[in-house]
Amino acid sequence: MLGRPSLLLSRSGSFRPENLGQNAMAMIGNLCFTIFVVGVLVFTIIAATYQPEDPLFHPSAKITNFLTSKSNATFRADDSVVRTGEDFLGVNQTAFTTFINLNDVDVPENADGGGVTENNLDCSGKIDDPVDCTDPDVFHLLMRAAIEKFKDIHFYRFGKPVRGSNDSSCHMAWRFRPKEGKTAAFYKDYRSFVVSRSENCTLDVVSIGDYHSGGNARKRKRKNRAGSDRTLGKLDEGFEKVTPKTEGEPIALPVVGEAVNDSLPVVESESSFGNGKYLIYSGGGDRCKSMSHYLWSFMCALGEAQYLNRTLIMDLSICLSKIYTSSGVDEEGKDFRFYFDFEHLKDSASVLDQIQFWSDWDQWHKKDRLSLHLVEDFRITPMKLSGVQDTLIMRKFGSVEPDNYWYRVCEGETESVVQRPWHLVWKSRRLMDIVSAISSRLNWDYDSVHVVRGEKARNREMWPHLAEDTSPEALLSSLQDKIDDGRNLYIATNEPDTSFFDPLKDKYSTHFLHEYMDLWDEKSEWYAETTKLNNGNPVEFDGYMRASVDTEVFFRGKKQVETFNDLTRDCKDGINSCTSSS
Repeated sequence: MLGRPSLLLSRSGSFRPENLGQNAMAMIGNLCFTIFVVGVLVFTIIAATYQPEDPLFHPSAKITNFLTSKSNATFRADDSVVRTGEDFLGVNQTAFTTFINLNDVDVPENADGGGVTENNLDCSGKIDDPVDCTDPDVFHLLMRAAIEKFKDIHFYRFGKPVRGSNDSSCHMAWRFRPKEGKTAAFYKDYRSFVVSRSENCTLDVVSIGDYHSGGNARKRKRKNRAGSDRTLGKLDEGFEKVTPKTEGEPIALPVVGEAVNDSLPVVESESSFGNGKYLIYSGGGDRCKSMSHYLWSFMCALGEAQYLNRTLIMDLSICLSKIYTSSGVDEEGKDFRFYFDFEHLKDSASVLDQIQFWSDWDQWHKKDRLSLHLVEDFRITPMKLSGVQDTLIMRKFGSVEPDNYWYRVCEGETESVVQRPWHLVWKSRRLMDIVSAISSRLNWDYDSVHVVRGEKARNREMWPHLAEDTSPEALLSSLQDKIDDGRNLYIATNEPDTSFFDPLKDKYSTHFLHEYMDLWDEKSEWYAETTKLNNGNPVEFDGYMRASVDTEVFFRGKKQVETFNDLTRDCKDGINSCTSSS
């Protein structure tokens, strides 16, 4: 009992005035720490449950939902052109390259008025003699004429001239890029030059032919030539390097206009086939879907093959979705090479055509005891297959969508391990050659506008303003501050009746895709090459090809006006779907 008063006195001592400040600080510290702990707990709960609007920050399942339709679990029907490898190459990757200008071309000693004088000053009776296209002075004359005529492109390589179609004609090739180029690609052109000789021995260039008019200067590639010949630092035969040596590592870039060698790769021997390791995807619901769906799945298969260090066995026969066909139905039998650059793919990755593969397999698998490892569950990850020693891994997909889509293999934990090698797939260089031809006919000096109409303009619930915002009157108003009067204006559009845009002709020189049908008609180079590729059967210039060419010509305009960025308040994917990229 005597101890209690003393205890109370000791406790009450903490409330003495000299102890109040210390106690207050302790209470404030405890309170702040409590608030901090509660805040961390609340933030953790929010972070674990919040799903942001940007689908790129969602987990794999959310990305799948974003890319697929709500109605049938497939990719959204989309008639736009998918981006491929060359679209991801930065334009500045070629900044170190020096282009050729007039100062780099030697001026002949006796040059007068832009011509060259031959060494033999006695020209009497020789005015009609053949022009020596191999003469270095003639070479420099042709280079100067090309640089002076085509002022909107940069020249990077000139090929040595060769004799043309007659004694007064020379053909010469060159590599170039447009000055206002926004794509990391090089182009090849070869033209016919008409050269005249005057009585005082002076040679002059009278005229330069149209795009690809100098066929004799076109160099054919040898079979099985390495893909590195498309690297800027390695030249085709017949090309002369007239610029100083450039620094830096060569960068592989598409070269549009080269002869295409997209023949199918073959296995050279039984031993090489038996020693190989292969991967094939079989079945599934990816056929006849949109091109974006097809590529998304195909790139997953190609990525897994590279991860497993195996050769991908691919089906070059594509089913083209009805959204791209004139018949309105899905069309089987389209060749991968119609749309994509198979030469670049086979030079850059290990791939085989499945028809050839199964022929070799039937011939040798029993003799060499080649084994097959069957995988029927897409949830078996590539990481679990890395130790498989069988010759062939076959992923077999069922009939239930969407679990039978190839891209499901690359979801979940796999998406951080297996990367889609987008840099391996480029657009068809045959189609890009048509793009280059159209741009060349416009002298690479034009502006472009993309006008989306069609079903979207008729659907006022999703796009309430689009029809009015893309009317001729609205276009004239929108373009007046963006495009100068009198300019060449390329109109990329899905509007079938181009007379709809006739009011724009008062201010601009308008151009449309259909004006260049000769580039893919029965007399065209594209028609001949695709027919040969298709076993002698003509190939239709289908809706995806048209959209691809139309879009690529648009992207090469000096000024580009987009529908959903510049012409209308509506969103690209419908009402209330606008993002910074719309």
